[in-house]
Amino acid sequence: MIRINLSSLAPPKTRRGKRGGGSTASMSTPGEGSSTIVLVLVFVAVLGGAIGLSWYMVNREHDRLDKELKAAVAENLKLSEVKAKYEASKKKADVFERRVKVIEDLKEAQKGPVNLLNTVADTVNRTDAVWLEAMTSDGKSLDFVGMALSPDAVAELMTNLRKTGYFKTVEIKETSQDSSVKELQAFKFELICEIGAANKAQRQS
Repeated sequence: MIRINLSSLAPPKTRRGKRGGGSTASMSTPGEGSSTIVLVLVFVAVLGGAIGLSWYMVNREHDRLDKELKAAVAENLKLSEVKAKYEASKKKADVFERRVKVIEDLKEAQKGPVNLLNTVADTVNRTDAVWLEAMTSDGKSLDFVGMALSPDAVAELMTNLRKTGYFKTVEIKETSQDSSVKELQAFKFELICEIGAANKAQRQS
């Protein structure tokens, strides 16, 4: 008769150590690794977002400064054109003003001789029996050549010329009877009239 020990066929039991109830295998929990990866990904995402936001702000500031620079350049160009036009207009105005001044100076310079000639003409017209044939001037004196019906008429003309105040001296240079006039007794005379100092200045101004 054969006997079989069934206990020998059972799977071996884990033997526990005597100390601390036996040794246990050290294994990490699956959830701990996933949490670390998530934290790293979140940090990277936040860092990338911060860098992107900074780049956006810097680029936006760059665009704003670039626009302001272009606007300032355009404004400066416009002001330069306005300044150039103003300077051109000012030059034209200065040239025109100088021309006007020259014309006014010429008119003022002509007043002296014109007034003097008008005074002489009026004086001769107010004196009876005299008339002028020629008049010359060297800037210091006036020389008159004329005709008179009598010596008294010549003397009266000289007196009237002195009264005008234009002449410092009025002298007779020559007088003679004109034989070419048959019908009347006529005298040819020449007067030298020295212009006064005040009237010289007026003629030269």
